Amino acid sequence: MKKILTTLLAVVAIGWQAGACTNLIVGKKASADGSVMCTYNCDGFGFSGSLFHSPAGRHAAGEKIAIHGWGPSHEGQFVEQVDYTMGVVGMMNERQVTIVESTFDGRLELQNRDGLLDYFSLMRLALQRSATARSAIRCMAELVEQYGYNSTGESITVCDPDEAWIMEIIGKGPGHKGAVWVALRIPDDCICAHANLSRIRQFPLEKKRSFKSISSKNLGWIARPEVECVYAADVISFAREQGFFSGKDEDFSFRDAYCPIDFENVRYADARVWSFFRHHRSDMDQYLPYINGEFDKCDHLPLWVKPEKPLTLSDLMADMRDHFEGTPLDMTADASAGPWQMPIRPLPMHYRTSDGTDLFRERPIATQQSGFTMVCQMRSWLPDDVGGVTWFNCDDADMVAYVPLYCCITQVPDCFRPENNPRNEFSFESAFWMNNWVANMVYPRYSMMIGDLRQAQRELEEYYIADQDSVLAAVANMTPDDRRDHLNRKSIHYADRMMKRWDRLAKYLIVKYNDQVVRRVDAEGNFMRWGYDTPGYGQPFIDAIPAATGDRYKLREVIERRER
Repeated sequence: MKKILTTLLAVVAIGWQAGACTNLIVGKKASADGSVMCTYNCDGFGFSGSLFHSPAGRHAAGEKIAIHGWGPSHEGQFVEQVDYTMGVVGMMNERQVTIVESTFDGRLELQNRDGLLDYFSLMRLALQRSATARSAIRCMAELVEQYGYNSTGESITVCDPDEAWIMEIIGKGPGHKGAVWVALRIPDDCICAHANLSRIRQFPLEKKRSFKSISSKNLGWIARPEVECVYAADVISFAREQGFFSGKDEDFSFRDAYCPIDFENVRYADARVWSFFRHHRSDMDQYLPYINGEFDKCDHLPLWVKPEKPLTLSDLMADMRDHFEGTPLDMTADASAGPWQMPIRPLPMHYRTSDGTDLFRERPIATQQSGFTMVCQMRSWLPDDVGGVTWFNCDDADMVAYVPLYCCITQVPDCFRPENNPRNEFSFESAFWMNNWVANMVYPRYSMMIGDLRQAQRELEEYYIADQDSVLAAVANMTPDDRRDHLNRKSIHYADRMMKRWDRLAKYLIVKYNDQVVRRVDAEGNFMRWGYDTPGYGQPFIDAIPAATGDRYKLREVIERRER
């Protein structure tokens, strides 16, 4: 008798729908320590972030998984189970394989709502079944061919301790079961990124590197390290059939066929990629015409670039906190940042002045609507259970401290568990709500208060990073079971330490910045009994006031008296 398994895929997928996310990717020779690294800001209003965990397991022949994505109901539809499913923590499995994404939508007419698998279910299944990045790409290709794909266009990062890949996929529309896709290996010495816009344009077209038929046995490419590009056999022919492309095969661009660009999707999406690249290369301002929509001068960013020096883990964490600071798009540098240079903007993305002028707001890497954020680190020279670390927290990357969690853990720290992170009720046991409590105090008076948050953030992250050597030394001679138990305890300790520090920070901020003044502290950081400062508005905001209000606030008489 066949056994039917209900998975957590549906529960998680419904809660984690996100139309806007950011992935940054670092090859092993582009990182300072040889790690492959990738990141994920999962951005979407209306849900509270938490940490997904799926335990490893062995399964009997005939078992099936009921699929309930966020598409149509699909009642009575199932995916065949495999013999062994790997443990998954967050977006990394027990073999350090990591899969993260950003949605580019593309041609919406290509969404096939009758397909069984949404992108998140597809990624989860691949994580449970794949020992390498290459096998994960093959797994996703086989699954959509067999069961159908019901999401819009996706850019998917697929990494393991040795390789980083970018895969882009989009459906074929109603009546077409599968999907068209292409995957490229990112050079080891390069960095890459995607942020809600298709990034792959032309790609190598050697026949030996393509799938002739997903249903055939022609899948031996995963064992050939020289293969660095694979794609669906009909990725070009389907575009021709639909009228999306009519040129020579060698000129085919996946992005231009399936996700045509305009000013909005470039400025809201590729501007984030540009800013990340700009942190690590000094020549990126040549692409400003593209970011500004001057496509006759420049119509794309490079898919990847070689950084001028290797990136550290801390570098990548800082990259995830970017608001275009120091660029022409700097969100802290004009009157729209308010009195205290706040880099946060409310929705909607578009707004209109009273005289009918349409305006837009920038969309940076760090943004207040993040449900969770992670920096994933994969290390080939260590055993998988300690080599794979997800640096994780709930809410906005700019406003939280990244907490290290090992890919082998079987106990999710309490503050990250879904049941402790309710959407509609504040909880002191919730990392999401504790982080939001602090963040929403800091946002309105950002330049005044961010220094105290940065101090707590650095304190935690520097402690966590420094403690990794002691963790490696402690587990070096342990059995796998003892090592897993030790790493469970360390991950729980790290999360508890963060929650306690953030509780202290929240209480400190409300006292120090009560009623729009700043209470004075002594050299040890303790509050003085008396005395406070009144820092007032930031200069860009002050300078904008006369233009908006004329002479209303001009102190003529006081100035005259002072001059006399």
